[in-house]
Amino acid sequence: MIISLTYVAACGLEESIDLKGGTIITLETKAPMSQTEITNLCKETTGINDVQTSISGTQATITIDGEVDADTFTQKTSDKFNILSFKSVGALLTGTAMTQIIYSLIFAFVFMSITVFFVFRDLVPSLAVILSAVCNLSVAVGGMSLVGVPLSLASVGALLMLIGYGVDTDILLTTRLLRQNKGSLSERIVGAFDTGVTLSIAAILSMVVLYLVVIIIIPSAQVLEDISIVMILGLCSDLLATWLMNLGILKWHIKREN
Repeated sequence: MIISLTYVAACGLEESIDLKGGTIITLETKAPMSQTEITNLCKETTGINDVQTSISGTQATITIDGEVDADTFTQKTSDKFNILSFKSVGALLTGTAMTQIIYSLIFAFVFMSITVFFVFRDLVPSLAVILSAVCNLSVAVGGMSLVGVPLSLASVGALLMLIGYGVDTDILLTTRLLRQNKGSLSERIVGAFDTGVTLSIAAILSMVVLYLVVIIIIPSAQVLEDISIVMILGLCSDLLATWLMNLGILKWHIKREN
């Protein structure tokens, strides 16, 4: 977690058009064109060098780091493209979106913390669950910075889902160890491990399948690709946080109470 946060602090986190502002154009080429040709043409037309292109058949999605006039772009490229959609995001909207993202993450953590403490009514297990969730999000954000997944409304939604996915295995482990009296401590740990790891691996495999489907069949679905990557990173982190960190804290707490 510390390494992940240090990497984010040093390298930063890329922001999507939804947050930093810019233009997204969906178009159809009138003649076969390569990704490089479309990108170069858009650069020449707009005068902006930061242009990203993704192609699916004859359709392409253009992401431009800056505001572009729709009428001017359409007129200059009318012999090459059919414009299907044109979306421009300004600074005011991006500031509002960032504020909403911060509030959503804060509220999610606050209500999750209250719920966990209300269920267990014990400070140490509750803090262990919350710490595990923080670790999951930290590793996921660090992974996003490492592999180049931008911070967007889609990736933030995946981070919010990670809070739920990560907490459920921690609650399962904590419930089995603190609330269940059948069997020894080691037997309860093994039972929780079998169930929890099965849940986590099933979720990871489903996200891997989603990622492969997007990459192979629908490469233009960038939102689904970002969500799957963030979920894979966070769920892999959850395996370590739950069964190495949280389990150790709970074993120490139970032995101290007994």
